[in-house]
Amino acid sequence: MGWIMSEAAKICSELIRIDTTNPGPGEREAAEYVAELLAEVGLEPIIIESAPRRANVICRVPGDSPDALLIHGHLDVVPADPADWQLHPFSGEIADGYVHGRGAVDMKGSLAMTLAWIRQGRRPRRDLVLAFLADEESTGEFGSRYVVSEHADLFEGCTEAISESGGFSVTMPSGVRVYPIGVGERGTAWMKVTAHGVAGHGSKPPVDNPVAELARALTRVADYEWPLHLTPSVAALVGELSDALGMQIDPADLSEVPAQAAALLKGVLRNSTNPTMMAAGYKVNVIPSRAEAGIDGRFLPGFQDEFLSTVDELLGPRITREFINLEGAPSAPMSGLFHDLGDAIRGQDPLARPVPYVMTGGTDAKSFARLGIKGYGFVPMLLPVDMDYFGMYHGIDERVPMDALEFGVRVLNRLLTQ
Repeated sequence: MGWIMSEAAKICSELIRIDTTNPGPGEREAAEYVAELLAEVGLEPIIIESAPRRANVICRVPGDSPDALLIHGHLDVVPADPADWQLHPFSGEIADGYVHGRGAVDMKGSLAMTLAWIRQGRRPRRDLVLAFLADEESTGEFGSRYVVSEHADLFEGCTEAISESGGFSVTMPSGVRVYPIGVGERGTAWMKVTAHGVAGHGSKPPVDNPVAELARALTRVADYEWPLHLTPSVAALVGELSDALGMQIDPADLSEVPAQAAALLKGVLRNSTNPTMMAAGYKVNVIPSRAEAGIDGRFLPGFQDEFLSTVDELLGPRITREFINLEGAPSAPMSGLFHDLGDAIRGQDPLARPVPYVMTGGTDAKSFARLGIKGYGFVPMLLPVDMDYFGMYHGIDERVPMDALEFGVRVLNRLLTQ
C-alpha cells in the first residue's frame, strides 16, 4: 500500500473515532482535525461555527484557473447503537482490508480521499474550494444552508461541485462495471400534517374524531401509486443499463431486472410519499382534539408543483399541511464535467462504464444549487463485486475497503491535475 493511500485509510479511521452523531456533541472536534491537516500543508482553512460546536471548515486551494470546483462533504453521521455492531461503530478499526465504523461510507471515507490527495501538495488545474460541513444528516441548517446564506463570498468562482453520492462501481451479472455518476437528485418535502376535531369521551359516539380522519388520509397517501416519469437523465440511465445487461429494461416492470441494476432505478422513476410518524392523544378513553403525522415526500426534478397538488388532493380538505423541510430537485448537465469525471474513472479502470444517476434522497448539493453551482455525485471507488454498498448507508457494520480509498485518491489526482 502506497504512503498516500495509507494516509487515506488513516484519516478515515481517525475521523470515524471522532463521534459526530447528529444530533449529538457537534462537529467541532472533527472540524479542528480537518483544519489541522490542511494547515500542515500550508493552506489557510477557516472554521465557521453556525451554533456552539456546529462547525464547518472552508478552504480555498489555488489552481491554474480561477474557475473554481467545489468539493464538499459532511462531517456528521447518523446514530449507531454499538450493541448492533460486530465492531464498535466509533472504533475506526482497520481489519480484513476495511476501515470499519459509522461514516466509513457516509461520508468520512470520501473526506479522507480528498484530504489525502490535498496533502500531496499538487497544484490543481483549477481553483478548488473545500467545504467540510455540519448537519447534512438533518436539514443542513447548521451547515450548507448556513454557509450559503451567510458566507456566499467564500464560494466565489465556483460553478460546479462534486460530493456524494456516485462514482462507485456496480458490477453487473455480465461482468460490466457500471459507475453511476450523480447528475441530480429528487427534491425533499418533509411535511407535518394535522387533523383537527372535537375532543370527547372515548366511550361516546364521536362528533369528529381527528385520529380517524388522519388515519384515513394517511392510508390514501400511503396507498397511492405515483405515475412513472422518465426524466432525461433517468431515461439515459435506462438506456445505458439496458445496453450493459443486453436486455431492454421496461421501467414499468423491473421484476426481471438484476438487483444491481434495479437498485439504481427503483427510487427515481416516481415521486413518493411515506408516512413516518404519528402523534395523537394523551389517554385511551379520551378522543383528542388534534392528531399529527409526519410524511417524507420526494419528487423528481421538474415535478414539484404536480407533487404538491396531488398530496393536497390525497390528504383532503380537512387536513392541514406545513413543511418541516422543502428543498428543490437540483440537476446537472450530462456534458462537460460529467465527461471529465467519467474519463478520470476510466483512467484507473479501463473496463469502467460511467452512467448518469439520480439520487433517491438529497444532499448538500441542494443548498449550493441556490448559488447556481451544478452538483455531481462523485465518490470514486472500485468495490468488491459482492459488497452491498447501498446497504452501508446508515446500515449496521458500515465499512469501506482500503483499496477503494486508494483507487479514489488516484482518480481524484487524474481529475484535478490533468
